[in-house]
Amino acid sequence: MLKRSVRLELDAILNELKVNLANNYKDLAHDALKKLHATLESYYNSGMMKEKDYSKYKKIADDYSVKMADYHH
Repeated sequence: MLKRSVRLELDAILNELKVNLANNYKDLAHDALKKLHATLESYYNSGMMKEKDYSKYKKIADDYSVKMADYHH
């Protein structure tokens, strides 16, 4: 089970990413995506996140990476 504080932080970053995409703030969306990847790695490497939860959020982050691959100015 993922700790509530970890889940809340990851969900907040995802929400930030979605809001920035919806408002066409590409730079901020890229920053949020980088933050999401870094936070995931940090929690997983520190043992605060199990493989199952990591895989779930990693897939979401990777899907956004693919979707945003051609987002440039």
